[in-house]
Amino acid sequence: MRQPGVYPTDVSDEEWAFVVTYLCLMKEDAPQRQHSLRAVFNALRYMVRAGCPWRLLPNDLPPWQIVHQQATRWLAAGVFETMTHDLRMILRLVVDRPEQPTAAVLDARTMQGSIESGPRSGYDGHKKRKGAKVHLAVDTLGHLLAAHVSAAHENERAHVDQLLANVQEATGQSVQVAYVDSGYNGAATEAVAAEHGIALQVVSLPEAKKGFVLLPRRWVVERSFAWTARCRRLARDYERLSTTLAGLHFVAFAMLMLTRLLGGTPWQDA
Repeated sequence: MRQPGVYPTDVSDEEWAFVVTYLCLMKEDAPQRQHSLRAVFNALRYMVRAGCPWRLLPNDLPPWQIVHQQATRWLAAGVFETMTHDLRMILRLVVDRPEQPTAAVLDARTMQGSIESGPRSGYDGHKKRKGAKVHLAVDTLGHLLAAHVSAAHENERAHVDQLLANVQEATGQSVQVAYVDSGYNGAATEAVAAEHGIALQVVSLPEAKKGFVLLPRRWVVERSFAWTARCRRLARDYERLSTTLAGLHFVAFAMLMLTRLLGGTPWQDA
């Protein structure tokens, strides 16, 4: 059995003071509430970090049906998107950056599918993997701006329009340039980005190199993907709905950014 209040995913008093206003979709003393929001939030954090199925949540957490139902409401209401955007602005101000970024970094990651995600999965011939492709846009600090999910066989260029529209909505049209890899090359893609007031800048090696080479700008989004991979629920695509998979990325970043805001070490294991 877990040790309540000790496990790393349990929200601290300082974290709870910040997030409770985002999570209260109804009054705290509503008569139909049988489990505290804090316990339900702890259960959601546990599930995302540990990667367990809903039905295998520990017995000292609220029943999985309650947690699943409330998590679905939170994801549908976009509370974690709002939380992540506010945390991003605060963290940028802490390091003397403007509230809203003027640059973004885009990339996509192919996630192995599962039985649950099977009907919407595609085959990525380059990665030799069947599953989903997660398109992320982050600022130059690696904080999440937008997330979009498609089948793995779909090209990154086909989803630039939706991704950049979400970026500009989240930042108030502040982003002017987006750093990308060669997978986004093409006049059509540049034209789509220009419609959103963004110039695409392809970052690539001037010549072939052997082994791993750290590319300027682009490494930031790769680090963000590595952060999300520490959440075992996001190690592969276990979700039936693509919107749920995208929403859980915001949950993961909210957890990481909350810990960082309070001076802790993200994803520190007990």
